[in-house]
Amino acid sequence: IAVALWSESRLLFSWQAVSVLLVQIVWCLDLATGGHLGAATYMYSSAIPLGIRLLSLFHLACPPLLLWAVRRLGYDRRAIWLQAATAAAVLPACYLVTPVERNINWVFGPFHPQHALPPLVYCLICTVAYPVLLWWPAHLFLAWWGKRPISS
Repeated sequence: IAVALWSESRLLFSWQAVSVLLVQIVWCLDLATGGHLGAATYMYSSAIPLGIRLLSLFHLACPPLLLWAVRRLGYDRRAIWLQAATAAAVLPACYLVTPVERNINWVFGPFHPQHALPPLVYCLICTVAYPVLLWWPAHLFLAWWGKRPISS
């Protein structure tokens, strides 16, 4: 997002918006409701230093910033394909190089590792499900939202 701000790149903003907008909105809603959804629960944990928790407040700025940028610059429809290609590389890499306990990008299960499916099968399902369930709805919304960019 920082590079997109600096370069005013429609593609970079669109790529980041399609990939994180829904997740960031859920995080913000979770923070506002006391962490009951599980995404921002750590923000209410005194076991995590306050400074670290305060750093996470960048999540609050992301949705309005991304929406503003897409509205201003327009939405680049290549974003969903770029994000899907990125996920096809990053998710299996996270599966291969990170320990199960870290569960980066939830490649082993939502929030915590799951045990209903073999881990590799679950990771491959994520590689297909994330674009379909998270990014396609965001893509459709952003294509509508960024249809008419506003002037600066």
